[in-house]
Amino acid sequence: MKIKLIVFTILLFSIVTFAIIRYLIIDKSKRMGELRIVSSPVASLFINNNPIDRPTPYNSKYKPGEYSIKLIPRGDATSSASWEGKVMVYSNTVTYINRELGSSQKTSSGEILIPTEMKNRPTKQNTGEINIETEPIGAIIKLDNDEKGVSPLLLSEVSKGAHEISVSLPGYFPKIKKINIETGYKINAILKLAIDQSQELEEEIASKSADLKKEVKEIEITQTEVGFLRVRQEPNVNSEEVGRVNPGDIFKILEEASGWIKINYEPSKEGWVSKTYTKAVN
Repeated sequence: MKIKLIVFTILLFSIVTFAIIRYLIIDKSKRMGELRIVSSPVASLFINNNPIDRPTPYNSKYKPGEYSIKLIPRGDATSSASWEGKVMVYSNTVTYINRELGSSQKTSSGEILIPTEMKNRPTKQNTGEINIETEPIGAIIKLDNDEKGVSPLLLSEVSKGAHEISVSLPGYFPKIKKINIETGYKINAILKLAIDQSQELEEEIASKSADLKKEVKEIEITQTEVGFLRVRQEPNVNSEEVGRVNPGDIFKILEEASGWIKINYEPSKEGWVSKTYTKAVN
């Protein structure tokens, strides 16, 4: 009887020990999530305002919850813009952050992928969801090269496995991202687009050109001693006379030189008149 009691005690102790180990180590590890951060260029990393002892790329286990992330470019890349934001970490998933740090926030891009279990099981077998947000909003979303709509957009019943998301918006560089869907999981994808500065420059030039056109002024020919004003081929008094205009005639200014104004004195003919005998038209 005594031997049986000892054996039972040892067995009970083993079960309790195993349960404790399983709870503290195995179950605890399952409740943890992972934070994975990459950047270009390499950046110093702060999590919840605490400096991390190693730069990007970085990955480590974290308890589920919200975390504040800050990236500051290192070394010769100090001219690049820093980035900061908040992300969620969920148990048994990987929260992924990728930032391409440009010279400003406008020229920077990146993505944040946060997987989480769907609140309701999918109605279609072996499917999940992708919730897509973009900065700026209104970008065209394609899934596996099939246009789905504009952001923000929720894609339901996405089949399990690898997929490709492409995001495009006029004036911005397009972004393509591969995403793996697990059954019963939703991926929250936040995609930041970088502005295409070449298009921005073209728009600026076009805007300036439009402004110049708006600033085109008109002149009116005033009275002269002889009752008309000579139009000359070049902007000087010794140049050949190519035509004549009358007081009260109004013309658009094509060009100005010292004391002279170029006009279309006839529909297809240009010439110069003395500025002395003109006045601006409001």
